[in-house]
Amino acid sequence: MKHSTTNQRTRRGRGPARRIGRTLALVLPVVLVLSGTLAVTRVNWSGNSSDSVLTASSEDVSARASSRAPQDVLRDRLLLELQEKNPGVALTHLQEAVNGHPSLTKHCVSIARALGRAAVRVYGPSRAQSYARPVCDTSFASGVAAPQS
Repeated sequence: MKHSTTNQRTRRGRGPARRIGRTLALVLPVVLVLSGTLAVTRVNWSGNSSDSVLTASSEDVSARASSRAPQDVLRDRLLLELQEKNPGVALTHLQEAVNGHPSLTKHCVSIARALGRAAVRVYGPSRAQSYARPVCDTSFASGVAAPQS
């Protein structure tokens, strides 16, 4: 009786499939880490639409970051957006910002109330109320209903 040596090789796992698997096991994580790192550097984390590539110097970034809190920057940006577009767009972007950065959740109520008060100043109470959405537990609506100071 003759025994085949090729049959024993594939049963022990030393065939070409095993070599390909080992190569992928070594190369694939490296490729994923590098591509993820490159993708993160291309994301516009600052919120400015002028340039999505990280080109600012570290001194400029640290000076701006220490001067204003992220929730204050977001509030100002959304208030400007409310005046330029409408409260619905600002509320949508508030929800997206909170979903994207969960650390802003604790500031969502105050930002939504500020948007509600600003909407009343710009659009009047009845039109401002028409933009109300369930963002941050209806805080926008409570800002619209709050007495203006």
